[in-house]
Amino acid sequence: PRPAPRRINNNPIADARRLAAAANTLAELRTTIQAYNGCELKKAAKNTVVCDGQFDADIMIVGEAPGAEEDAQGLPFVGRAGQLLDKMLASIGLSRQENVYITNLIYWRPPGNRDPLPAEMQICAPFLTRQIELKKPKLLLTSGKFATQAMLGTEDGIMRLRGRKLLYRQEGLPAPVKCVPLLHPAYLLRRPEDKAKAWDDLRTIAAICDELGIKRGASL
Repeated sequence: PRPAPRRINNNPIADARRLAAAANTLAELRTTIQAYNGCELKKAAKNTVVCDGQFDADIMIVGEAPGAEEDAQGLPFVGRAGQLLDKMLASIGLSRQENVYITNLIYWRPPGNRDPLPAEMQICAPFLTRQIELKKPKLLLTSGKFATQAMLGTEDGIMRLRGRKLLYRQEGLPAPVKCVPLLHPAYLLRRPEDKAKAWDDLRTIAAICDELGIKRGASL
């Protein structure tokens, strides 16, 4: 028999929706995203950076996009900003080794660490919403302006939204999810004078964890 003709990918967003919906577990979805070729960013990337942390965690962090270190290692938040994020989480008894799951809006590094484009975020969005649908987190943390605006559908700036107790709504979830926007750790490396604001936000998160019954370890 003649081989089936190779299908030309004219609608990567529709493909992403179809593939995301077919994944029934987070592990399946990670494999699906790694195999997906519908985003142009993948051509120049070394790795597809999907997630890190615990699949059964009650807390889900959504960042922006991989940087150079993340692209090299294939894991989110492993460069200097990621190390700061780990310290921030540890200060309230949280860690990706125990009780946090981390992902990004975009799974491939934008050239030169430029901001993600709307089209790139739209292509990746079905995978992110499916992650949330499968995970059903009790608490969602958005890191930085792009993740916060994309997840909450707002144009408000991160300084206005940071530390606020908000709700994330998505079809397929049994109820809205509590959501707290955070200053991105890369921003805090550039503006260390704002670390006090970040600490205030972390205390808010710790209180929400206790309110929701999310177990925290010893604070460092």
